[in-house]
Amino acid sequence: MPLTLEIVTPEARVYSQEVDTVVIPTVDGEVGILPGHIPLVALVGAGELRATKGSVTELLVVGGGFAQVTGEKVSILADSAINEEKIDEHAVEDALRRAEEALKTKEALSPSEVERLEGLVRFSVAQLGVKRRRT
Repeated sequence: MPLTLEIVTPEARVYSQEVDTVVIPTVDGEVGILPGHIPLVALVGAGELRATKGSVTELLVVGGGFAQVTGEKVSILADSAINEEKIDEHAVEDALRRAEEALKTKEALSPSEVERLEGLVRFSVAQLGVKRRRT
């Protein structure tokens, strides 16, 4: 029996498919989910999410959020998420460079702005890792 995987961000539903397995990047490490997994709620960290159906593995990058596993459904509410094919390496490099520059003046930034920029750096690094591994 397959799992239903849904990934939702504040902007849109990024992914909704039936899959055989899911590997989620959590703040405590990767968690593999198979059909029949016990109920689980986990804090998602920025990183690579792998969804496998048959012999095909799709890579997505998530930028933090929450994962809930109930029965045969995996729901991820993510701050940001993108499918590997939609990653624009040059745009990500530019965003990473701007965020790192802004973080050099941490003292002048509010704590929430520092947190936002650090999250952007983690999400950008994860995107570049996925994109560069496949090319």
